[in-house]
Amino acid sequence: MSKLPNCPVIAIEEHYWDPELTKHYTGTEAGRGGDMEQRLFDLGALRLKEMDEAGIDIQVLSHGAPSAQKLPIEIAAELTAQVNDRLAKICAANPKRFAAFAALPTVDPQAAADELERCVTRHGFKGAMIHGTSHGEFLDAKKFWPIFARAEKLDVPVYLHPSLPNAAVTEVYYQDYAKDFPLVVRPAWGYTVETATQAIRLVLSGLFDAHPNLKIVLGHFGETLPFLLWRIDAALRRPGQKPMSFRDVFAKNFYITTSGFFSNPALLCCVMEMGVDHILFAVDWPFVENAPATEWMAGVPLSDEDKVKILSGNARRLLKM
Repeated sequence: MSKLPNCPVIAIEEHYWDPELTKHYTGTEAGRGGDMEQRLFDLGALRLKEMDEAGIDIQVLSHGAPSAQKLPIEIAAELTAQVNDRLAKICAANPKRFAAFAALPTVDPQAAADELERCVTRHGFKGAMIHGTSHGEFLDAKKFWPIFARAEKLDVPVYLHPSLPNAAVTEVYYQDYAKDFPLVVRPAWGYTVETATQAIRLVLSGLFDAHPNLKIVLGHFGETLPFLLWRIDAALRRPGQKPMSFRDVFAKNFYITTSGFFSNPALLCCVMEMGVDHILFAVDWPFVENAPATEWMAGVPLSDEDKVKILSGNARRLLKM
């Protein structure tokens, strides 16, 4: 049986829920119930036990979707700061096991940029995670660029995480099958389409021309984009397009993780397109169990040197850990 190489294991898309923030969730965003909800609210014994059983040394904690992306502007900045302060206390109490991505009040972009800087400089957070659109607006809108400018200045990444598709999209694309296959709206397909679209729009907007050193992280092996890079790039080079190289921008400015996607063919595709230095280990706990992730990594068809990069080396470099 294959074993992990002798190195720390850092998982960077591992979620929790803040009790005060989740009071503002409604409908399908609200309570998960049962074991899932227990794990989301647990930042102690149960979480650590399951990390230890799977050989995970550190989790980079981030709030679960939709995080602060749907808060009303009147309360967003203050409430999000309180959420981040509580998370900082958790990390400070157990710094050998936990690090953090900040939640951001994106409805107020300037406040979100300031909150990112506060969390990085005061609390030592490793970047930020944004879940889906902000009140239905894609993040390529210029009003949101101050967030990305601040991330570039601080040299920390922004992790783009899925959230529920727009209600109109769900109705047109998925409603016929949502009753029998409810997760087709979420991780099976809806999340991928929503997040890949967000990423494509960021590249097309010219954001990376303005901020060439900005770093973006996508989970789930890049939400299919590494597999599609050649075709996207080739199509956008046809006559009539604004000149650009989508493939070059994506391979330079984006990093991807293994969260919830433990597939050798997918991994090898990503290594060939992105390079192993742009791939980081993640589980997507508690929505995905820890053990299958580390068991899979032990046997992937890569050298131990490359496994070490994915398991922790790349995270140490990108997140300055």
